[in-house]
Amino acid sequence: MSNKRDDVVDESAIKNPDDWKTGDEPMTAAQRSYLETLATQAGEEADTGDLTKAEASKRIDELRKKTGLNS
Repeated sequence: MSNKRDDVVDESAIKNPDDWKTGDEPMTAAQRSYLETLATQAGEEADTGDLTKAEASKRIDELRKKTGLNS
């Protein structure tokens, strides 16, 4: 049985990518792959270039909203 509290995301616990200690490091392989998938779904160029982890996270958020995957 699922606890309703487990299903709730505490948005105050989500850190802004600009505040990440490792945000200026190159994006991860997982971020690159997910960006490419989302860009394809959104009908856009992936344009992953030399994004940082923080930049990739922001772009992922944008594409998730555009594709309707942001819940």
